Amino acid sequence: MSTARLPYQYVVLRCVPRPDREEFVNVGVVLHCQGADYLAAAWSVDRDRLRALHPGVDVDQVCDALAFVDLVCRGDERAGAAARQSLGQRFGFLKAPRSTVLQPGPVHGGVTDDPARQLEHLCERLVG
Repeated sequence: MSTARLPYQYVVLRCVPRPDREEFVNVGVVLHCQGADYLAAAWSVDRDRLRALHPGVDVDQVCDALAFVDLVCRGDERAGAAARQSLGQRFGFLKAPRSTVLQPGPVHGGVTDDPARQLEHLCERLVG
């Protein structure tokens, strides 16, 4: 018996403390799998690595922004209007480029039979 392979899209979330320098550290991944009705984020912040990139970065603010991403993914009312949208619209909101310290990278895709496991794998591989 074969397991269904479902297409998914993901973006890597980058901390860009000084956008003028275009330097960044990967801090999270957001994965959307429409076929599984799945949208989630996984993240990990290496405070020392961020501070090595820019000593003045507000790491707590970066973590707060990543927690907001989690709220949007879960559809938590604390995230406001973005959280009330469909999963696809929420992913669209999260993947939209912004001129902030937390920025999404390009959209990538693949196929998986387990979106949650794929998210964990991508976070381990791309964020560390």
